[in-house]
Amino acid sequence: MPNTTRSCLLAALLSAAAVCGGDAVARVFPFGPRHRAVNDLANQFVPFHAHLWDLLHGRADGGLIDWQAGWGTSFLPDYGTYLSSPFAPLVALLPRGDVEYAVYALTVLKTAVAAAAMTFLLRRVGPGAWWWAAVIGASYALCGWSLAEGTYNPMWLDGLIALPLLCLVGEWCREARRPLVGPLVVAVCWVANFYTAYMATLGACLVLLVRLAVTGTGRAAAIRALGRGALTTALGVGLAAPVLVPVFLGSRHAHPGVVRDFAPADGTDVLARLLPATYGFATPAAFVCTAVPLLAGTLLFRRDVPGRERWPWAGLCAAVAASMQWGPTHLVWHLFATPNGSPYRQTFVLSGVLVLAAWTGLAHGLPDRRALFGGAAVVLVLGAGALPSDLLTPWALLLAAAGLAAVSGALLLPRRGRYGMLAAVLVTGTLLGQAAATTAYADRERLVRLDDYPPWGAEHARRAAALAAADGWPAYRTDPGLPRVAGNDPLLLGGQSAAYYSSHTPAVLTATTTALGGGWTSRGRNLLGLDNPVTDALFGVGARWRDGVVVRTATWLPLVTVRPPGPAPRYGPSPFRNQELLLGSRVYGAPRGAVCPVGTEVFLWAPDATGTARLGDRGIRLLGGRPRRSAALASLGIQRTPGTPVLLRDGRAVERPVLPGTGAEVGCLDHDRLRSAVTALRARAAVSVRLTPDGLRATLPAGGGTAVVATPRLAGWRCDGAPALSYGGLLAVTLPAGRTELSCSFRPPGLRAGAALGVAAALALLLRRTPGAARIRRRAPAARADGGS
Repeated sequence: MPNTTRSCLLAALLSAAAVCGGDAVARVFPFGPRHRAVNDLANQFVPFHAHLWDLLHGRADGGLIDWQAGWGTSFLPDYGTYLSSPFAPLVALLPRGDVEYAVYALTVLKTAVAAAAMTFLLRRVGPGAWWWAAVIGASYALCGWSLAEGTYNPMWLDGLIALPLLCLVGEWCREARRPLVGPLVVAVCWVANFYTAYMATLGACLVLLVRLAVTGTGRAAAIRALGRGALTTALGVGLAAPVLVPVFLGSRHAHPGVVRDFAPADGTDVLARLLPATYGFATPAAFVCTAVPLLAGTLLFRRDVPGRERWPWAGLCAAVAASMQWGPTHLVWHLFATPNGSPYRQTFVLSGVLVLAAWTGLAHGLPDRRALFGGAAVVLVLGAGALPSDLLTPWALLLAAAGLAAVSGALLLPRRGRYGMLAAVLVTGTLLGQAAATTAYADRERLVRLDDYPPWGAEHARRAAALAAADGWPAYRTDPGLPRVAGNDPLLLGGQSAAYYSSHTPAVLTATTTALGGGWTSRGRNLLGLDNPVTDALFGVGARWRDGVVVRTATWLPLVTVRPPGPAPRYGPSPFRNQELLLGSRVYGAPRGAVCPVGTEVFLWAPDATGTARLGDRGIRLLGGRPRRSAALASLGIQRTPGTPVLLRDGRAVERPVLPGTGAEVGCLDHDRLRSAVTALRARAAVSVRLTPDGLRATLPAGGGTAVVATPRLAGWRCDGAPALSYGGLLAVTLPAGRTELSCSFRPPGLRAGAALGVAAALALLLRRTPGAARIRRRAPAARADGGS
């Protein structure tokens, strides 16, 4: 077996062993009773992969339109953000009920592939012992960013793979090689996860500049190499445009997220995160096995390494580290917007640069004692700077000290025979021990510090089976109901609902659900759905999960109805009035004070309340408080006793009646009026509705009016060849008298432009196969002899 192949396989094996070993120590799924269902892993990634499973097995509702979430949302932006990794389709190989196992397996697989990719790059850029390449390459894949953040944001791990691949493309550009393969690699990286691929591209550009400097490339040759790099990147991004452009425009139409100002982390905390077994949500997870900073530190003191190699790499490490703490460069790394959440998502680039610097020294042989002591001093100084940090743990100090001693001892041992084997054991043991401990510590800390959700279990499987049995789409919707499992229950459990959580949650969807009484978290991007008879009728919910069973109702409307001619409803501050405007009938009675008439169903709208509300013996919990979250319109049950008021207890533990001017409102729903209103609208509902891969067709009763489809009016909808209208935020079209057919299609904004850019990039790539390109390829051996490896 060639040494490079052996190195890559060993690196992949070490990475998988460290991740699984750490999870086993922490007794975290799938190796113990503690679950991994935290934050976006539970809210987005697992449900979206479950939806991908359904799509691949032909069981999903929709195609370009995802009919299950958000009453019908654009799927392509979500695909390009969460599911476009070439690894994602592998979830289809396991049963759907094992989707959490599948996502975990993908996480481990991506980490292993990142280790192999970096190891291959190291072997490509310089010589060195095959096992050292494996350990250093695995150290990159097992950096703190990967173990603490990438593990529960598995789409980011595609960026971890992208950095060494894009650096390899940079090598090809430097040597004028592989003009066709290079853009294809760039395209795959950008499609897999454009966000981290952007950061990896910046990192690869910096690495290419250093490689041009350290290989002594002349100015003219360097300019040509940079030109090839720019062209290769442009062609690759152009090839990815059919996915990237709809994602970009999906973000433009999304409900705005959190706007933050960057605040650099405390310097001692930054240094502490260089050590194993530390955790902090708002600090850079910069840990990488002690062997790496030690070898990178020795580079400063190695007289056997030319200065033109030592100082550019040292400068690049310092520059990348400093750029993470400075506001303007922070914005450059993050596409000019401080992210909601961890502000150090580019940290894996620093880990990659440190690994390349460490390998640069090893390419000239192992360091002598003087250089080794100098490198150890650098590590000790950095560790001493971290001592005041509250993030530092005794385990971090112990593991760092033991690792420094073990790796230093390995470097001092004779380099042949049994001593060489002992050195390999010491260095590999340091890597595995530190990485597994960091994994286990991060596993425990995430469950304490982050939101967590119930993992998939027997009760969820029973609920999903019951929803599937009751499903009647597109005749009616089946809502997965309460209690919520996560932010995308329709994708995880089945059914069709307003519930939806994505970076691309449409602004029109958030505005419409809020106007109708919907609740949300994450500042309007995580919609909680609606459990209300009026909205159930309007959106055709014929069955929903409630109190452990599927409850059916006859008070629902078909997907398409026809309203009388007239202006579209204009929403006001009251969700009760807004529901009536959309329904076209008065169905709520006004309470006297906080008291509803006997026989009506009592609803409370208190979006900013955090506390409990009560009607007699029935109480509900509210969790509101805009702008972070908004409590949903909630039922307090049927008013059975005359004079019983609605009481609200806020955070001050004071219980008061809900009166006008208190920021809350009570509505009294008359179910007889609702049934009459639904009966009247059914007389003007579609005779038939047929869904198509890109939209719908409906047959309507004659008479004209406004056809209203119970789905958000997203950008990209066209009906009968013209842009669709909006009717209270819903898709609509004006019908002339006598017209009985409706045809609507959806094309995600940017799909046509992205496809055009992709075709143009493909044509430009093919044109690179010219006689001039052939001459460049023939000059490649000379370029490699001049400075390559």
